[in-house]
Amino acid sequence: MHHSIARRLPSHPHHVIVAAVIAALGGAAGAQQTPAPETGQLQTITVTAERRTENVQQVPNSVSVLPSELLDVLNTSGQDVRMLSGRVPSLNIESSFGRAFPRFYIRGYGNTDFRLNASQPVSLVYDDVVQENPILKGFPAFDLARVEVLRGPQGSLFGRNTPAGVVKFESNRPVKGKFEGYGSISAGTFSTVNLEGALNVPTSSDSALRISLMNQTRSDWVENTYAPGLTQDLEGYRDSAVRAQWLVEPSKDFSILANVHARDYKGSARLFRANIIEPGTNNFVAGFNENKIANDGKNESELQNYGGNLRLRFGLGSGLTLHSITGYEQVKTFSRGDIDGGPPPYVFGGGAGSIPFYSETADGIPKHSQWTQEFRVESDNKAALAWQAGVFLFKEDYKVESFSYDSTNASAQEGYQRIRQKNDAVALFGAVAASGDLRPSI
Repeated sequence: MHHSIARRLPSHPHHVIVAAVIAALGGAAGAQQTPAPETGQLQTITVTAERRTENVQQVPNSVSVLPSELLDVLNTSGQDVRMLSGRVPSLNIESSFGRAFPRFYIRGYGNTDFRLNASQPVSLVYDDVVQENPILKGFPAFDLARVEVLRGPQGSLFGRNTPAGVVKFESNRPVKGKFEGYGSISAGTFSTVNLEGALNVPTSSDSALRISLMNQTRSDWVENTYAPGLTQDLEGYRDSAVRAQWLVEPSKDFSILANVHARDYKGSARLFRANIIEPGTNNFVAGFNENKIANDGKNESELQNYGGNLRLRFGLGSGLTLHSITGYEQVKTFSRGDIDGGPPPYVFGGGAGSIPFYSETADGIPKHSQWTQEFRVESDNKAALAWQAGVFLFKEDYKVESFSYDSTNASAQEGYQRIRQKNDAVALFGAVAASGDLRPSI
């Protein structure tokens, strides 16, 4: 056992994060490490950009990879998935819902629509299962083997909603025959604490269990100076997630990987601040203070998400492999904020918080379910042509609720809208390419 303390660069100009990384239970997880290459050789990077494991040099796509070591460092800051923004060329991630609803952009192409049923041109695939609803895209990034960013249209292999590209998350899988784990704790200003850890336990000679968890907390650090305001302190949060995986692999021709995961989040919705930029300049108006805001409305945000998937692999002989991937996701969320960004009187006067109108709204998903099923047959890379073909089934059913409130009347509800959306789809897909063994190295 060894202990190390690392000082990280602050993710915020006013934050200083000190990370204490504890390697426990026999050292850092072996699934996160790749043996060091021989002297003078570059480490081989494998990706699944074409739905099969390949050397990144042999993939004819624009692919960037964030390895587990870098992701471990980024996670110590206590940020959400938006921490990946700017870490990969052409990738940007922003949100008007705080930690609950990230919007992905690749090469500047994305969708600014903040409605809870808005499709995005950047698809997110987590452990081989597409996360279609935009709320699902915010599941925390922890105990990951790598993140792959595929730029540009992806053709039939990833289906619709990929004209800008795909972001793929790959969790660290269980490792047979090893009892190991790791733990990490980071602390910073505003009582920020980030906890992360994983434990890998062999359950037999042919199977192993891996349990990963994460908990991020921060105290409220923005004061609402408007005395009648319904929410006085803001910007704090608690974000918890857990993932359990069980691998059964009795032979190289057959494996089962079961995955269950859950997330529970409660915190502040995104803060809107009215007229804080001095007209004609890039400067804040006089009196602006990032630690203070004046809102007369209510602010809250919560989210619960759980799901699971089952991945089966069968060796069919003659260089063929059959994959079956079954996935289920369910999410429930509600977010409310005073989006006019200020208190009464609602007149435009030119100062911080001064506004010409009032607006307080909320959006939520009270019910949601997503089922996916994929069957895929692929050839190996020894033949002149490598091919794969399959069928994909998608079933989605959810409700979206929108509310509006009268901020001049104790935030009484004055508007309500409900939308129910169903998506049922069946698709065939396939690809043929020169075998990886025949592609020239870059």
